[in-house]
Amino acid sequence: MSEQQLAQAVREATARLQRAGVSSARHDAEALAAHVLGRPLGDVRLAVLRGDDVTLGERFTALVDERCRRVPLQHLTGTAPFRGVDLAVGPGVFVPRPETEVVAQPAVDEAQRILTAEGRSAVVVDLCTGSGAIAIAVAREVPHAEVHAVELDAQALAWAQRNVAAHAPRVDLRQGDAATACPDLEGVCDVVVSNPPYVPPDCVPVDPEVRDHDPEVALYGRGPDGLQVPRQVIARAAELLAEGGLLVVEHADVQQDALLRALTTSGGWDDARGHRDLTGRPRYVTARRRRP
Repeated sequence: MSEQQLAQAVREATARLQRAGVSSARHDAEALAAHVLGRPLGDVRLAVLRGDDVTLGERFTALVDERCRRVPLQHLTGTAPFRGVDLAVGPGVFVPRPETEVVAQPAVDEAQRILTAEGRSAVVVDLCTGSGAIAIAVAREVPHAEVHAVELDAQALAWAQRNVAAHAPRVDLRQGDAATACPDLEGVCDVVVSNPPYVPPDCVPVDPEVRDHDPEVALYGRGPDGLQVPRQVIARAAELLAEGGLLVVEHADVQQDALLRALTTSGGWDDARGHRDLTGRPRYVTARRRRP
């Protein structure tokens, strides 16, 4: 057994993944090694640098084979990180993206502001919750918030149930359509946040991990511009939010202007703004519910 066995296995896996077109080949090879060994990624990276005498075996090879076939890394490890929490994910649920972490931030900030300034628990609704990522983030980071989450698809709901039970059992998780969700909360919500499906029908994702593995119901927003579901979210938020309540909606980088027009022309909204993610791309819009 060579002292370079672990390092060699990671190097060879990285080369295979690169040939398969995986852009994050080195990271994925190390992440799969960490998964097989049951050790943190940082520990495995140090072990590679030290040349630790570690055997990965056939399970690692099989996982690399799957990743070369462009099965998402998160499906192979069974988890996706989101704001410090490892969420359970797999077939049937949209894998939360790092860029959505910034979409959760204004919801967290508003819930905290209400607690600090008004001394009460904010009422937050996460529409199209998917894995439960945003709802769980708000509930964990602002423990006094009253958080509700809504998901239509049964498979995604099952993943959300698992994640809520593990990380934020206080979240009220419901199955339902975002367009008609939470009739009992009309006019009393402080925040409505959503990462809805928004991909236009003619913009099929290039990456096989997305195109072939993320559920279509979580990708395509319907309508010629992909904004039918986001517009339904905005319309429902107008009914759910109390006066001054905050709306937060994620979108594709080419859709910000269209959503801002929808907010300013539909009436009922003030202070409509577009925001960028950490890569500088337009990522989400916010607005305040206008006084009736």
